[in-house]
Amino acid sequence: MSDINTNQPSGNSDNTSQPVAKKKSGMRKVFLFLLTCAVLALLAVYFVIYAPNTTVSQKTPFYIHTGSKYQDVLNTLESKGLIRSMTTFKIVARRMNYPKHIKPGKYMLLPGMGNHRLLQMLRSGKQEPVVLVFNNIRTKQEFASRISLQLEADSVSLLNDLNNNAFMKKYGLNKENALTLFIPNSYQLWWNTTPDEFFERMAKENKHFWNKERLDKAAAIKLKPAQVVILASIVEKESNKNDEKPVIAGVYLNRLKKGMLLQADPTLVFAWNDFTIHRVLNVHKNINSPYNTYKYKGLPPGPIYLPDSKSIDAVLNFTHHNYLYFCAKEDFSGYHNFASTPEAHHINAEKYQKALDAHNIKK
Repeated sequence: MSDINTNQPSGNSDNTSQPVAKKKSGMRKVFLFLLTCAVLALLAVYFVIYAPNTTVSQKTPFYIHTGSKYQDVLNTLESKGLIRSMTTFKIVARRMNYPKHIKPGKYMLLPGMGNHRLLQMLRSGKQEPVVLVFNNIRTKQEFASRISLQLEADSVSLLNDLNNNAFMKKYGLNKENALTLFIPNSYQLWWNTTPDEFFERMAKENKHFWNKERLDKAAAIKLKPAQVVILASIVEKESNKNDEKPVIAGVYLNRLKKGMLLQADPTLVFAWNDFTIHRVLNVHKNINSPYNTYKYKGLPPGPIYLPDSKSIDAVLNFTHHNYLYFCAKEDFSGYHNFASTPEAHHINAEKYQKALDAHNIKK
């Protein structure tokens, strides 16, 4: 009996190890399942927050107008097709409380931008500055239109300010010479700059341009800065040759000093508001306008063009000479023949008129 009992297996060791193994296996499966869920959750979070969500292939401007609401932003993004998934954008926008932090401006969307990066930019108001450029402008209407194409400010508001004597008086100007406030150049501004902020910035740039040296030179020829700009506008329309502009400025300053009529053809073109005129005729000289320098002495009340700094400096650094007349050269080079007497000028004028006739230029 003792031998039989000694040789039998002891207890139920196999039976107890099987449940333990199954339990461990089950725990591993649960762990792997939970791990998979966690990874998928993280991937989902990454996809929603950080994965590329812009559709643009290059740097693309996105504008948010002043007074825009959250829904306006969504509508613009959707209508322009700038976002792949509006659903994920909205999720992150709500998480970042963006609906309560809408900031107007010009923003740059980049390829591969995720929701978090995009909303961080929009929420912080981190705009892309506008490089404002204006030149080759004749009228206030043109100026207001050119600015409104580059800034949010509308042309009507800008034009109303330019035509408002009370408003322009703040800058020592009036509605006639309002454009003398602006010096053509490149300026960095925010796209949502208001009309008032725009005028203040331009006044600051004007003050910077009119330093002591320029002011002293203007005083030496007994002209105010606005008058210098008005004369420079005539000089610029007379010639595109920078090396000749100081000579032409000297002619007009000599005529002003003697009390003579300026008799500047470009002022007649401006008075007629017909910029297709290439040949000024006697009939053009009959128009009753303060810009008709064949009829009224002195400078016109405002600029006939927005002159650049080179033309302004040409007036301030005019060439001293005795010329009182000039006429375009008959070779159409863009340069001029100058004269000190009416007789010499008449000869130069005849040469040019014959050249015009030869080329059948009637208007």
